[in-house]
Amino acid sequence: MLKIWGRLSSINVRKVVWAAQEVALVFERIDAGGAFGTLETADYKALNPNALVPMIEDQGFRLWESNTIVRYLCAKYAAGTLYPEDLIERFDAERWMDWQQTTLNPATRDAFLQLVRTREDAREGLVIETSVARTEPLLEMLDHQLGRHLYLTGPHFTMADIPVACEIQRWWELPQKHPTLPNVERWYKAIRARPATRGVLDLPLS
Repeated sequence: MLKIWGRLSSINVRKVVWAAQEVALVFERIDAGGAFGTLETADYKALNPNALVPMIEDQGFRLWESNTIVRYLCAKYAAGTLYPEDLIERFDAERWMDWQQTTLNPATRDAFLQLVRTREDAREGLVIETSVARTEPLLEMLDHQLGRHLYLTGPHFTMADIPVACEIQRWWELPQKHPTLPNVERWYKAIRARPATRGVLDLPLS
């Protein structure tokens, strides 16, 4: 049975749980990180010297880094559908997954930390404003992309949609005003209708 280490309040753990549910895997999730601790223990570091979540163990193979885990699960259990076999289609999906991790997430992170994980009387308005200013042009870019395709990279749902949709869920649930993005909204509505998103995209931020 697949094992997943990590708390569901983590966006990166949510990606992995969703991917496992998309490919209909039976899995055990073990709370770790945040209030659950575990990450700095010798036992966990022996499994994952990176001392972060998520981590999976699949038939004896251990893997960490959330987007890599999503790729692995989709390649192993949904090759040709969630994991494109055509090289150009695959790397188009890879590109958007990397964009989420290296560009979109760093832009959104500060606003999330301030508005969700910081006491109201300790929040820094300029930090939030800077995060919003960095994020909104990226969302406009995403809206343009989704004006060209039904899903992120084409007519079909792929692994690329998972990390980006997790990021959008986290951003849109922040208690602040959001611009109108009709293509993102249409895409996200279709994403939320997928049964595999239950217990992931319907969870409150924390």
